[in-house]
Amino acid sequence: QVQLAESGGGLVQAGDSLRLSCAASGLVFRSYTMGWYRQGPGKQRELVATIETDGITNYGDSVKGRTSITGDNAKRTVSLQMNSLQPEDTALYQCYYFSHASTHLEVWGQGTQVTVSS
Repeated sequence: QVQLAESGGGLVQAGDSLRLSCAASGLVFRSYTMGWYRQGPGKQRELVATIETDGITNYGDSVKGRTSITGDNAKRTVSLQMNSLQPEDTALYQCYYFSHASTHLEVWGQGTQVTVSS
């Protein structure tokens, strides 16, 4: 199996920046997608950003232009840098892993809370 360890998050003020990190361990396939999704209060879960092992990235519309995701394939980690945070960014941020092997294993982290005060 694959385990995800998330770090970062917390309480910040509007306009601040924040960095989230996620490390995958266990039976990590050589080709995968990792990234972050979030779910705010009363909202559906939405994409924040993902990155594939070949470097292809994908960003949610609500964070484009102020968010950057990077990955380290050797360490099996991804980092999410979010700038100009606003109260609407308040959400539970979950790390996500999707294996490109035939199993298509999908794993979710427990999540880390980000709260942005105005």
